[in-house]
Amino acid sequence: MIHIRRAGDRGRANFGWLDSRHTFSFGHYYDPDHMGFGSLRVINEDRVSPGAGFDTHGHRDMEIISYVLDGALEHRDSIGNGSVIRPGDVQRMTAGTGIRHSEFNASSKDPVHFLQIWIFPERPGLEPGYEQKRFTETSDGGDLRLVASRDGRDGSVTIHQDVDVHAGRLADGRETRLDLGDERRAWLQLARGAVDLNDQPMAAGDGAAIDGESSLVIRSRAPDTEVLLFDMG
Repeated sequence: MIHIRRAGDRGRANFGWLDSRHTFSFGHYYDPDHMGFGSLRVINEDRVSPGAGFDTHGHRDMEIISYVLDGALEHRDSIGNGSVIRPGDVQRMTAGTGIRHSEFNASSKDPVHFLQIWIFPERPGLEPGYEQKRFTETSDGGDLRLVASRDGRDGSVTIHQDVDVHAGRLADGRETRLDLGDERRAWLQLARGAVDLNDQPMAAGDGAAIDGESSLVIRSRAPDTEVLLFDMG
């Protein structure tokens, strides 16, 4: 079964410096029918104005992934990390027992467009941690690349949950297939472009809750299509 969550049905918060779309309940947006999917709790599509950003704030007991689509996002945290995240980078932050961080647009003239993703950890009370890796293969118009996993295999970042995150850009007309294991579910987030997912059309910003499907066929219908797929136990 595939249920499409249309981009226009998401929650929205616009504070001037931040324009955000919420796939699941977040902040002032509450929808009891969309509280997450499996261990996936948050997918926010954020656009931050030049020079603006999120002041230092805290998190606990969450695996947080930042995935930049356009621009550059500057990160600082309470365990000593500082970095700039750009397209092709994947950042994982384990909030665990508590971490504080800030996120700012690294440019004074260009906006930054990124996805903020929260995943419930396998258990509370983990030691806070940070990891960032670059995946240049995700922008070559080919197949999806494993960018995050429980065991950090194939060079992916490590997340403390039974989730495989695949990401990449697909050229127009490109088709890729993923077989799902028994009793696994998945979520497809279409960051931009257009696809057919098992012959169901999806547009930029759409998400798809997938349950009871043994395999997925993703066919791009636009240039520079970019997708993230969460394969969850």
